[in-house]
Amino acid sequence: MPGPAARLICLGLSALDITWEVDTLPQGSGKSRASDLREGGGGMAANAAAAAAKLGAAVQFWGRAGADDAGRAMKAQLAALGVDVTQLRLFEGARSSLSGIVVDRRGERMIVNFRGAGLPADPGWLPLAALPGADAVLADPRWPEGALALFGAARRQGLPTVLDGDVGDAADAAWFDKLLPHTDHAIFSAPGLAHYATGACTLDAQLHFALARGCRLAAVTLGEHGLRWADASGLHSLPAFAVQAVDTTGAGDAFHGAFAFALGAGWPVRRALRFSAAVAALKCQRPGGRAGLPDLASALALVDSIKE
Repeated sequence: MPGPAARLICLGLSALDITWEVDTLPQGSGKSRASDLREGGGGMAANAAAAAAKLGAAVQFWGRAGADDAGRAMKAQLAALGVDVTQLRLFEGARSSLSGIVVDRRGERMIVNFRGAGLPADPGWLPLAALPGADAVLADPRWPEGALALFGAARRQGLPTVLDGDVGDAADAAWFDKLLPHTDHAIFSAPGLAHYATGACTLDAQLHFALARGCRLAAVTLGEHGLRWADASGLHSLPAFAVQAVDTTGAGDAFHGAFAFALGAGWPVRRALRFSAAVAALKCQRPGGRAGLPDLASALALVDSIKE
């Protein structure tokens, strides 16, 4: 089973999250009263790094932020979780990414994200020669130039790669066309996959669309409906773990971090996906993107409690 020996590199978005808890998600204009307010670190790859560290991995986070209060706070918070932030660079004159998150009493949420400004795209400073010390790498698409450099180096060195499939617009889709030929495992949300595979009428057709773009496995997480994936052997599915969701924020990020963790430790893909689904389900039982992240023993206990 995966253990502390897994060594990961996670590259991409680190953000500062401001979260409001409400009874129901806002519809249209007007005012809504919040019952609680929280602030803490977020971002897809950063949350994945936090999830993997909580499971026991040795994790490096590679990314960019502004040399502002938000950048300094998110760097300190990741370090406090045991993530190596040596390669999280804070750039003078740049603005960090911030997200506003509204969560309702059913655990559903809406997110408004400012991706930052003035952050240099050039990945030339990344220490790609250090990759032989890693067991797996993960990236999200928010710094695509960095992700492409990382995945190209990982492919040349035979390291498994995991891509967070959050595709929101045409610009993201164009980068995915470049990234997928260098990607081993592309794991999409359902909206992200639909945005990418525009014109594909069914979920399976969307998975085949992504697979045909060059990745070795294309998967989609479906919340309470489980997950489905396509690879060279065909189409496969797994059911969801039944939990009482309090907050789904960061569940997909936790899934990605757990999956990279399991791959780095040498688990077969189906077991790694099932384990990752358990980690994401457990995270949903507590509010916040990181507060509910489970440890390894808790995740394995949930996996082993249910026979396929």
